[in-house]
Amino acid sequence: MSVTPALPLLKRVPAGTWTALAWCVSVMYPAVVLGGKPDHHLSHPGSAAGHRDWALLTAASLVAFGAAAVLRRRPLLSIALVIVATLAVTDATRANIQLPLTALLAVDVALCLVTAAQPYRTSRAALALVLVVLITHLGMVPDNTVGLTTATYDGAPAPGTVFVVDHFQLTTSLPHIGVSDEGVLAAVIAWLVGRSIRQSREHTEVMSAQLAAQAATAERLRIAREMHDTVAHSIGIVALQAGAARRVIDSRPDRARDALAEIETAGRETLSGLRRMLGALRQSDQDSGIETTPLHRPPGLADLDRLAAATTAAGVRVDVQWQGKRRPLPPDVDLATFRIIQESIANVVRHAEATSCQVSIDCRKNDEVAIEITDQGRGHGTTPGSGYGLTGLRERVTLLHGEFHAGPQTSGGFRVSARIPIAGGAQ
Repeated sequence: MSVTPALPLLKRVPAGTWTALAWCVSVMYPAVVLGGKPDHHLSHPGSAAGHRDWALLTAASLVAFGAAAVLRRRPLLSIALVIVATLAVTDATRANIQLPLTALLAVDVALCLVTAAQPYRTSRAALALVLVVLITHLGMVPDNTVGLTTATYDGAPAPGTVFVVDHFQLTTSLPHIGVSDEGVLAAVIAWLVGRSIRQSREHTEVMSAQLAAQAATAERLRIAREMHDTVAHSIGIVALQAGAARRVIDSRPDRARDALAEIETAGRETLSGLRRMLGALRQSDQDSGIETTPLHRPPGLADLDRLAAATTAAGVRVDVQWQGKRRPLPPDVDLATFRIIQESIANVVRHAEATSCQVSIDCRKNDEVAIEITDQGRGHGTTPGSGYGLTGLRERVTLLHGEFHAGPQTSGGFRVSARIPIAGGAQ
């Protein structure tokens, strides 16, 4: 039974919780860090030192927590409520001053999370909302970057004033970065961070989808190869034995009986192989706790003698020649080697119109195994449909970083050869 790994702790925390935590930090900052005192370097003589409106502070916190709760469902409304709560709590704790960066912490966190999780249109609207509020706020406090200010500390017009409209003054002084101006910059940075997180997640999702598609394609090809190699040889043997039984059923009933027995054996083996493959698709042996038994053991070169005997009994003699000492091979190499020989013999039976074929297995080198299957038939390279088996064999060898060749021989017949490396040598 597969177990899905748990998400990291930081990813398990909901977005609204992060916004609520940021709000708590921004509210506690004046009391913990500043000791309840106002930010004198941000305020002007009109500010009320130590001013705290607890009723307004409580109401603003309730609004902020409510906004955090609906952040995922109503992102724009949530950000608007957080901005309203920020303006209110700033007036409740540090009146008549610019918005400090600590007060905008919850706004920036919410903007970053909305940008990372919501569609691009929603994230751009959220950024526009925050920027409009902050830039508008710049015109209502002294020392701002757009040149619009309400008054100077001593009540006199600001340097470079062009004209005065009501209590606003338009100046030509060079822009500079003030506290609220830094808030605008921080909002843009928060939006960029959220956008980067979203793009990174989308890239990861695309790569995961591609890897999953490649894995599915590889598994589909593997199943197709196994199905072809399992069925093709047995069906060829069945066809030959059935034809032989039909020809001698009246004159040699004993031969017909033997042929039918071979057909039964081939059918049972094919059904067993298909049942094993379907079982592997449903559940792996490790998950199901099934121990490896002869019924579930994948075929290998140990089954080569039985394969040769069955094919010979069907009318095509198979001569097997070993070079070097027979030794156990890694399971994947052993299976691939057997499948190559099995498919090659099946092609001889079905297409070559030959009476015999030769199989050579070379195990003289410790770091590779080489096989060769030849016949003196008419060849089968141009037979319709015969390419699927050869394509599957080539894929098997390629996956094991080996070499594969198949084609007609100059002296007649067909030749299939493969060299498969053995990592670390055969055990």
